[in-house]
Amino acid sequence: MANPVERPWGWFETLGSGEGYLVKRLCIHAGQRISLQRHRHRLEHWVVVSGNGLLHCDGEDVPASPGCTLLVPCGAIHRASAGSEDLLIVEVQRGHDLREDDIERLEDDYQRIEGATARVVG
Repeated sequence: MANPVERPWGWFETLGSGEGYLVKRLCIHAGQRISLQRHRHRLEHWVVVSGNGLLHCDGEDVPASPGCTLLVPCGAIHRASAGSEDLLIVEVQRGHDLREDDIERLEDDYQRIEGATARVVG
């Protein structure tokens, strides 16, 4: 297992990978959220393991609680937000290109966008 990678919203770590898949654990700190984003080369399947919050995918909002799952299709605009507790998600990525730079940020609370939409690492 890799060391956690710190982000302004919390952290993530890689749990495992293989041909066409990558498994991560994400912790979004209470009151924080990841950027509104999409991916061109992968889909993601989220499983909430602890905490609370809101999962957003292509205009639909799903309350996040332990056991909740969400499939994020390739190209879907999505975001996860933590509520009053840290939100812990296990994320399974599937696709032919699973690099971190396959993130197109549309909105970001931490000023990580250069211009209207930017492809950036992390």
